[in-house]
Amino acid sequence: MSVRHGAPVGRALQMLLCSAAMALGLMRPALADQQDLRLDGLFDRLQTASSQAEARAAQQQIWQIWIESDDSLATRLMRDGIQAMATRQHGLALQYFDRLVERAPDFAEGWNKRATVYYLMDDYEASVLDIERTLELEPRHFGALSGLGMIYDAIGEPAAALRSFEAAVAINPHLDGTRQRIDALRRQLRGSPT
Repeated sequence: MSVRHGAPVGRALQMLLCSAAMALGLMRPALADQQDLRLDGLFDRLQTASSQAEARAAQQQIWQIWIESDDSLATRLMRDGIQAMATRQHGLALQYFDRLVERAPDFAEGWNKRATVYYLMDDYEASVLDIERTLELEPRHFGALSGLGMIYDAIGEPAAALRSFEAAVAINPHLDGTRQRIDALRRQLRGSPT
């Protein structure tokens, strides 16, 4: 049976079938990062949020879902990698995320976290490759798009940085720091003082 993704009736039917399958024990709840059924509604909320608090809550839920996995080893590698990054043990974090992307190559956030470590290690080329993989798996990944903008900004490619930041803000209009950088890049590209 083919259900058009995003259609209201199709979405309701899909949710009903998933609920029935879970009730019968045929499947577990979706905890597969970018595949999670909750994400569509959260991205809609980002677009329609009337307050920063509402937008922040939706954004935090998206990030939380992106790091979830139904694979206990993947979950542990993600947690340990994040902890190593937080304590600036970039080499150790890279080891965890290398293992994570090897174990779960379709787990977008594993690639994004490794891209972040590469960025922190000033390995922009490797970071861009991992960001590209992240975006193949989750085209709505505003964090990866922002990271790509930061890399282009750092290497002196303002037009490419602007495109990446604008793509991130189109998905998540509540990235205030990114909006400020967009304004500065537009002024720079017009030749106006920043």
